[in-house]
Amino acid sequence: MSGTPFAIPVNEEECAFIAGRVAAFRFFEEPAGHRWEHGANRAYMERLRDRWLHGFDWPAAVARMNRLPHLQVEVEPGFCLHCVHLRSQRADAVPLLIMHGWPGSILEFDALYERLAAPEDAHAPAFHVVAPSIPGYAWSDKPAAPIGPRAVGRLYARLMAALGYERFLAQGGDWGSVIGGWMGLDCPALLGLHLNGFGLRPADMRPTTDAERKWLAWARAIRMTETGYLALQATKPQSLAYAMMDSPMGVAAWFAEKYCGWSDTAATVVEPPFPLDALLATIMIYLTTRSFATATWLYRGMALEGGFTIPEGRRIEVPTAVAAFPHDLLAFPPRPMVERGYRVARWTAFAKGGHFAGLECPEELLEDLRGFAASLAVMPGPS
Repeated sequence: MSGTPFAIPVNEEECAFIAGRVAAFRFFEEPAGHRWEHGANRAYMERLRDRWLHGFDWPAAVARMNRLPHLQVEVEPGFCLHCVHLRSQRADAVPLLIMHGWPGSILEFDALYERLAAPEDAHAPAFHVVAPSIPGYAWSDKPAAPIGPRAVGRLYARLMAALGYERFLAQGGDWGSVIGGWMGLDCPALLGLHLNGFGLRPADMRPTTDAERKWLAWARAIRMTETGYLALQATKPQSLAYAMMDSPMGVAAWFAEKYCGWSDTAATVVEPPFPLDALLATIMIYLTTRSFATATWLYRGMALEGGFTIPEGRRIEVPTAVAAFPHDLLAFPPRPMVERGYRVARWTAFAKGGHFAGLECPEELLEDLRGFAASLAVMPGPS
């Protein structure tokens, strides 16, 4: 097993710069009656700024993250990935690669780590948990140029091999669902794939039923109203970076709009269904590591790789579990359409939940992942 133990630093100099820029920020006009339909909501951003300056404790957030064992692992000569690596004490534990997305981080799984490794029920599956930061994100090294999710999948496979895991399960939403899809095609070590987002798409997405036509109309509407960020970050990320790398409040607004808009919230609610400090900690990860720019490179890398479509004539034959949360930006189409590209072994439709399942619905995500692992019979069970 390889890797260098790592502790997340506070970086006081960077924190002082961030606090100064947040304190100096000047608010501006917004349209009358605006909630979130035109972008970030001013009332919410004022509350976020006030909490950031007068209540949020970044050193405490860092200390909480450092309760977990972190590693820096060399996956290519001179290139390291950061990861949480929490090994279970159970002899029957199975390796689990759990993958965050954008604008996320390892904090998406904060409520899950210990319970995955040491379940309360001795008969529940246990896991050796590996949660990497995507290349260019947080404490992983920054690539010299944009790389896409397929390349990241290859790096993740090397990470698992470097940690001594010959076979493993993978779980992901957002980018994790796209990276996981590519691993399902490229990585023979994968035992199963658990997805809470419809990332990598089948080559044939032509609707054949009313339900499929309804989903496709919804997907097109979402693309028009919610994915302008994707088009920008996949084409000209460096131009955006010149604004964001100098404006902590700009990054906060860019992220807050996603966390509020993509979560399962009522139309009049102006905050996501998890604590404000969780969002501020995520923002601070990007800011203190100066990784907003290189995080957006993954979108450019995806475009250079050719998009997020399964190659014609290919299908992901790894057993796949679908955790379908109804208010996800990447909500799944009807099962037959998904099965054109995936060998679906389990399908769970939830009554609530949005894009950030680990933050919004950790209990549901945990139980579904455990159920999938148990169904694969990859563990002998506790003695």
